Amino acid sequence: MAEAHQAVAFQFTVTPDGVDFRLSREALKHIYLSGINSWKKRLIRIKNGILRGVYPGSPTSWLVVVMATVGSSYCNTDISMGLVTYIQRCLPAGCGPYWTPQTRALLSTAIFSTGVWMMGIFLFRQTLKFLLSYHGWMFEMHGQTSHFTKIWAICVRLLSSRRPMLYSFQTSLPKLPVPSVPATVQRYLESVRPLLDDKEYYRMEMLAKEFQHKTAPRLQKYLVLKSWWATNYVSDWWEEYIYLRGRTPLMVNSNYYVMDFVLTKNTEVQAARLGNIVHAMIMYRRKLDREDIKPVMALGIVPMCSYQMERMFNTTRIPGKDTDILQHLTDSRHVAVYHKGRYFKVWLYEGSRLLKPRDLEMQFQRVLDDPSPPQPGEERLAALTAGGRVEWAKARQAFFSSGKNKAALDAIERAAFFVALDEESHHYDPDDEASLSLYGKALLHGNCYNRWFDKSFTLIAFKNGQLGLNTEHAWADAPIIGHLWEFVLGTETFHLGYTETGHCLGRPRPELAPPQRLQWDIPEPPPRRDPGVLLGVLLVVLGPQLTLPMSRQCQAVIESSYQVAKALADDVELYCFQFLPFGKGLIKKCRTSPDAFVQIALQLAHFRDRGKFCLTYEASMTRMFREGRTETVRSCTSESTAFVQAMVERSHMKEDLQDLFRKASKKHQNMYRLAMTGAGIDRHLFCLYVVSKYLGVSSPFLAEVLSEPWRLSTSQIAQFQIRMFDPDQYPKHLGAGGGFGPVADDGYGVSYMIAGENTIFFHVSSKFSSSETNAQRFGNHIRQALLDIADLFQVSKADG
Repeated sequence: MAEAHQAVAFQFTVTPDGVDFRLSREALKHIYLSGINSWKKRLIRIKNGILRGVYPGSPTSWLVVVMATVGSSYCNTDISMGLVTYIQRCLPAGCGPYWTPQTRALLSTAIFSTGVWMMGIFLFRQTLKFLLSYHGWMFEMHGQTSHFTKIWAICVRLLSSRRPMLYSFQTSLPKLPVPSVPATVQRYLESVRPLLDDKEYYRMEMLAKEFQHKTAPRLQKYLVLKSWWATNYVSDWWEEYIYLRGRTPLMVNSNYYVMDFVLTKNTEVQAARLGNIVHAMIMYRRKLDREDIKPVMALGIVPMCSYQMERMFNTTRIPGKDTDILQHLTDSRHVAVYHKGRYFKVWLYEGSRLLKPRDLEMQFQRVLDDPSPPQPGEERLAALTAGGRVEWAKARQAFFSSGKNKAALDAIERAAFFVALDEESHHYDPDDEASLSLYGKALLHGNCYNRWFDKSFTLIAFKNGQLGLNTEHAWADAPIIGHLWEFVLGTETFHLGYTETGHCLGRPRPELAPPQRLQWDIPEPPPRRDPGVLLGVLLVVLGPQLTLPMSRQCQAVIESSYQVAKALADDVELYCFQFLPFGKGLIKKCRTSPDAFVQIALQLAHFRDRGKFCLTYEASMTRMFREGRTETVRSCTSESTAFVQAMVERSHMKEDLQDLFRKASKKHQNMYRLAMTGAGIDRHLFCLYVVSKYLGVSSPFLAEVLSEPWRLSTSQIAQFQIRMFDPDQYPKHLGAGGGFGPVADDGYGVSYMIAGENTIFFHVSSKFSSSETNAQRFGNHIRQALLDIADLFQVSKADG
């Protein structure tokens, strides 16, 4: 406990003879080691900043340029064309005995060489940015690469061949372009055509044309101006208005979950599993701080933006009355832990040394073995993070801004991440289909007060050693946390390991100080018959107009938030299942992309489920651009609806159905590529809407577009971003992906992971309160739709 040692390092007493200092050598040792560690991190950041700043150049390349310039002067060849001589004349003379003509000549050569080197780096970067602005390769058919694209790929490889650090390509990534208004409007009208009858479509077309010719030109000018000035014209507004200004609960509505390996198990010892996983996470954070992580590369050559990874650790979403803020610290040396209604602070370091997995296992076991009961009001405290944001912001200001409560809350909010030690056991049993859904529900919301939903992520450990994550969405998108999770699970399994009894390797050190119990001052709640609960909530909402003893106010708000969260959690129906008949390998026999195959199947399933089509959201990434996040692919197209209707009618020949499917697939793939290359619809319209609000301009077209509900919200889960192991060699080391709650009250949320060659995992969510939706019913329709489409192409497992 380095901080505890620092607190008592210097002890002194006042005596008649003066001040008597008593120094703790052990404490001073820890202070010294912590200081050394801090300075090491600063030096690493400075070094990385320099190396990143000169990429694709390097100190070695600078030395080569200097040596070439000096060598040319000895050969009586002036490659500087007189610039070295000019620089030498500009240098001051008579600056000391060592300021000789030879010294001046050498310095002028170094200055000239540095200038040439920096100019070369600038040209290389601009050339790389220009090359990365080319996206024609995405629209070429597989196996039909043009000569131009081949030359382009060679040039990109040459300019990025030196081993890059995590952020080396950031300044070389192009900016997200602003699409033209006519193109966006045309694509929008095309996307809603299958959802509207002729009369409705004509009305929308008139609104769109009026917007395009009257309102949009002025809004577009401001947006183009922002794109010149800002790094990304979408991301800051998207983060603020879509996430941070949302006032509804984060739980279910925003946060999502990620599952563990589900077909294999390393150990059933809860504390041991945490010891290895937490150690691996901090190893990842160390790599992140040192930028010692290779950027994700499309096709192995096109870098993806990495800026979202900066806030993975030490980040908390702080509630506000109007908008939240993301608090990110440069470092944190502890994690906050919840178990049986108690909160603990567990140190990750001893001095400057990261604790070994066996030591971390011991610390987590100490938490599990702690017999102390929760303090009054402590058990359900985290329900505040699961309820409404305004109520949490007011309660935070009223009850957690000073004293014990502020100190304890700071320990949680300043932690690297949050750890929940659950008393329940969950896992996936292939013979019990409901087990996967129960596992997902536990990760999505738990019991509404055993997750800290404001943290960047909560690591959840069940009693049987199964793990999972609950992740806040504002700071980053799912592929970012997926990158961490792949590294952690791969490191745990293939590098750290366990003993035969399921414990971490090594020996624990009992002399380590135990975890620190967090202290709260939340008095007992009022009796049930007392109206104090309601009045307490009113006090927080209405402010000082009402008066009520403090003993009742805080508990009232916690209870109110819990009831809101519980009602929300109880309303969520989650149906998770593993689709086993086939996977990615056999889908490719249909000569289509696996994602297009699944998306068209979802359209068929939805029509069979609801008897109609709906506006469909599929998330795609825009990380080929600097600070890019996501764009929407509107998967319900005229082509996909034509195929679905033909399938439902059952009157078409198989060849005709195949042709309709291929047209729908081709359309979907083209829309996905347009979204990834900055030519999407929804982010452009969203930003135009924000500008209109700033200018006070009313647009019926934008108001209607932004109010349309996404009754089918879908997302594919990224996998194998890091090749930690060969999935063909270890087919059981398979995660089930993750999921999220429904976006619309009468809609579905569908997350899927095409897990290798032979299986697909689905996570389907809906609300019990809607009489029109049923997650399990829709899941069964998805199963049948996949089989029916595969049958069109006579694809079966035997064909593999």
